[in-house]
Amino acid sequence: MPLRALLAALLLLLSLTAPATAATPGELVSSQEVTWHPEPLRLLPAPVKAYDIRYRSTTATGEATVVSGMVLVSPLPWTNGPRPIVAYAMGTQGMADRCAPSRQLQNGTEVEIAFLAQAMFKGWAVAVTDYEGLGTPGDHTYAVARSEGRALLDVARAAASIPTLSADAPVGLFGYSQGGQAASSAAEQWKTYAPNVNVVGAAAGGVPADLNAVAKFNDGNLGSGLVFAAAAGYAAAYRELPLDSVLTSRGRQVIDTIRQSCAAEIALVAPFTRLNTLTTTPDVIQNPLWQNRLTENKLGNVKPATPVHLYHGTLDELIPFAVGQKLRSQWCALGADVQWTALPLLGHVTTVSVWGTNALNWLGDRFAAKPTRPNC
Repeated sequence: MPLRALLAALLLLLSLTAPATAATPGELVSSQEVTWHPEPLRLLPAPVKAYDIRYRSTTATGEATVVSGMVLVSPLPWTNGPRPIVAYAMGTQGMADRCAPSRQLQNGTEVEIAFLAQAMFKGWAVAVTDYEGLGTPGDHTYAVARSEGRALLDVARAAASIPTLSADAPVGLFGYSQGGQAASSAAEQWKTYAPNVNVVGAAAGGVPADLNAVAKFNDGNLGSGLVFAAAAGYAAAYRELPLDSVLTSRGRQVIDTIRQSCAAEIALVAPFTRLNTLTTTPDVIQNPLWQNRLTENKLGNVKPATPVHLYHGTLDELIPFAVGQKLRSQWCALGADVQWTALPLLGHVTTVSVWGTNALNWLGDRFAAKPTRPNC
């Protein structure tokens, strides 16, 4: 009898642990067909197949997690092999769950619909990640490159389980600003983290490759809210980082507000405010614990194994042009296939408005297996 009881207990334990053990990054957890509304009145649903999904991914520290997202499939026929998939990383959406791209796409409030629509007209599919903690339990790990890159690669893997899509499909990584960071990180991590994904290129613009430089540039300036959001994002990703314990009462109020805000609201929370005015300890992010994690997420030290198109506005008021130039130089020095475009006299938003379509067309050339034109 004791032996039977022991065997029964072991079988029960195995049944409980097997799903977690068998779960792999990119595995589709759930999928529900929904409606994509490209405008806030929700009068004209887009005539595409749209799926609200949950899929497995990996945190910056290597723990299993579940991320939400959306997959859009063009209604146009595709006969030239598997339908291409754009793994799409949105620019800064915010920190609150209501800001998640999948929710905003269904509510008609997503601002990046132009590029999604262009992809649909080209006959492609688009797999949009919400990123870790944005739309799912827990805080959003905003600006943490490792987490973002993995979430982007895994949404491409998950998309392969959607009807009419294939695991053999060519995948293009696309993103600007925070999305550019995610696409760049995914390009660097691809071969070691998700080599089974058929990545053919990465188009990334306005990339915050070095958050130390970006934080220094924005601290006390118009983009100071983004500095505070990034601090909250890193504290969410790495439990050892001191943040809440060193905030003043106003600092707690600011960070708490940012955690419940979307992008436009973050910009208005505490503009032109320095992080030091919100903390009891000066220069918090210079703490070695913070520097270790910021360095760990700095881009440019790993050669992307896929062709990359980088672009950056020379008058970018949020992500210094020099940061983009340095990323290009570092990747070129490593022997990467990089096509670089500097856009004179353009700021952060105007750059993607002017050049985003060209970046998308560049991915189209990769889907068509056309030769690249690196200009290192």
